Amino acid sequence: MGLLVDGRWVDQWYDTESTKGRFVRWQSAFRNWVTADGSPGPGGTGGFRAEAGRYHLYVSLACPWAHRTLILRKLKNLENKISISVVHWLMLDRGWTFDEGEGVIQDPVNGAAQLYDVYIAANPAYSGRVTVPVLWDRETGTIVNNESAEIIRMLNSAFDELEGVRPLDFYPGPLRNEIDEINERVYTTLNNGVYRCGFATTQDAYEEAVFPLFETLDWLDDRLADRRYLTGDSITEADWRLFTTLVRFDSVYYSHFKANLRRIVDYPNLWPYTRDLYQQDQVESTVNFSHIKGHYFGSHKTINPTGIVPAGPTIDFLAPHGRA
Repeated sequence: MGLLVDGRWVDQWYDTESTKGRFVRWQSAFRNWVTADGSPGPGGTGGFRAEAGRYHLYVSLACPWAHRTLILRKLKNLENKISISVVHWLMLDRGWTFDEGEGVIQDPVNGAAQLYDVYIAANPAYSGRVTVPVLWDRETGTIVNNESAEIIRMLNSAFDELEGVRPLDFYPGPLRNEIDEINERVYTTLNNGVYRCGFATTQDAYEEAVFPLFETLDWLDDRLADRRYLTGDSITEADWRLFTTLVRFDSVYYSHFKANLRRIVDYPNLWPYTRDLYQQDQVESTVNFSHIKGHYFGSHKTINPTGIVPAGPTIDFLAPHGRA
């Protein structure tokens, strides 16, 4: 784990001393948008027109934030429009790397050995964390965006005019306010909340995170008692943003991050709901527990110094869900 300081790599863990034991996530630095016609999006500058073969996506199969983009790329049938590279699951003193390993896909665009090489290629003086996902533009030779929430919005609609892209809309106009409200709570207390639990270095910081996390899980379980998905009968962006945390929860967050008041399999509605999403068309192919468990248990030496990856738990995501 590390960061770039004026384009120089520094192996440095998160500084929780200055935040009284609390984990504070860095803001994403690249915030341009790909749009159908190349006009500016909600942020950044224009010039990034949706074109087949122009963009390249850097991801980790372990990372829930990157996982969102893989799901949208798969469901929208963008795999032959946007190429990908997959980093190695083990993130140590060089950060994310392209070292050889099962499931790793090398970088054909920048020939990077480490992901931070890609950030330096975009900005030789870059300072900040080096994270996935990263959406790269071959034409201008730079990073378009490294914020997953914005990348999935682009994948949802920007490429719809290209041949073969599925006309699925996971952010429909009538539901946007409701989706945004759900996203805000789920991100703050759950998506990021598991990290606030796991990376806390004081008891107070941990407890500030863990109890709101489970209040949100309880709220979600109640919400799903009378509807199949978070906003009703159709899957939206809010469901996929939640799913990538839920699918990792019992295998990683419950034990590794001490988010252990309850498991997802203990919830009468959240557990079948998680299986329902897992069993959607081709989503299973985006889930790689070898990378997920290998990354968390192997990379976070401050939490798990031995690097031992647990054998369990055994979870049957393909069991009938009954949500239909």
